[in-house]
Amino acid sequence: MSDETEMIINDINQSIELLKRHLDWKNAISRLNQLTIDSNNHNLWNDIVIAQKVMRELTHLEQSINVVHNIEHKRDDFLDLIKLGEMENDQSIITDAEEGLRTLREHTNKIKLENLLSKESNSNDCYLEVHAGAGGTEAQDWAEILLRMYIRWAEHHDYKVVWLEENSGEEAGLKSATIKINGRNAYGWLKTESGVHRLVRISPFDSASRRHTSFSSVWVYSVIDDSIDIKINESDCRIDTFRASGAGGQHINKTDSAIRITHIPTGIVVNCQADRSQHRNRSMAWNMLRARMYESELQKREAVAQAVADSKTEIGWGRHIRSYILQPYQMVKDLRTGVETSDIKGVLDGNLDSFMIAALAARIG
Repeated sequence: MSDETEMIINDINQSIELLKRHLDWKNAISRLNQLTIDSNNHNLWNDIVIAQKVMRELTHLEQSINVVHNIEHKRDDFLDLIKLGEMENDQSIITDAEEGLRTLREHTNKIKLENLLSKESNSNDCYLEVHAGAGGTEAQDWAEILLRMYIRWAEHHDYKVVWLEENSGEEAGLKSATIKINGRNAYGWLKTESGVHRLVRISPFDSASRRHTSFSSVWVYSVIDDSIDIKINESDCRIDTFRASGAGGQHINKTDSAIRITHIPTGIVVNCQADRSQHRNRSMAWNMLRARMYESELQKREAVAQAVADSKTEIGWGRHIRSYILQPYQMVKDLRTGVETSDIKGVLDGNLDSFMIAALAARIG
């Protein structure tokens, strides 16, 4: 076995031990067994709230434990293949197994990082807002491209996307839009994407084919459950109804059922126009406002996230977290971590994991 292979196996083993410590392995196994017994008790469903809480915890523990077991099984399978290749003097078997171990290490590092996201709300669904900066049609087109990029990222990860609000640009693109992304750790992964994103390209809207710089901002905040009590005085809020201003079709309705809630003391504004029912839009808007208020509290506790809050005050130079350059060369560069790539097409198609992993590692480390 080569030195490189031994080093890879050592990395995988260290990651497995870290994952087990993070889960408190023995207690996690014991707790899973108890929850399995509880879930088979028919009396559990006499209280739906408690039953749902038990099932959520059961599913989470089951998934986390299975992830570690799967890594261990794959590691052992590749080690067995290497031994077989050495016994039969078949280098092709050894080479394939070593490549499998390299891929497993990359996968394990990603899972390790994901499991280290143990702070509040990281496992939750999230809301994602995109707002065009100054610059009219050019910035609004960029906002729409950004939104598509995050939708594609969500699709790559088998997350569900729900459209909540859309404010179309006059000629093209979007002035703003809000979506909800449902999936385990959606907020944990996406929270580092909050900030201003800068685009440099030859504008398709400029007849002189000049190069333009555009800015749009992204704001990500966690969906919160009923166990988190956020007090909001309705007397501090202004509620407006309006006609949806999106393009219609499958995403946005065209009735006077859209809801806007403004929290006057903080200036936080949320919009929801996902449903034809004003009642359901109002309920969703209140949930969004609670989530925004909760996110504000979390931001106060994290000094590192202060730049995120500051970035919402000005969408322009000096505030951006990432640059997307299409001309005169092609490059995407994250200004916080230094991660860059020339695969601009892949990034805009949702291949964002390398940027997210680096940003999360920087927060953890």
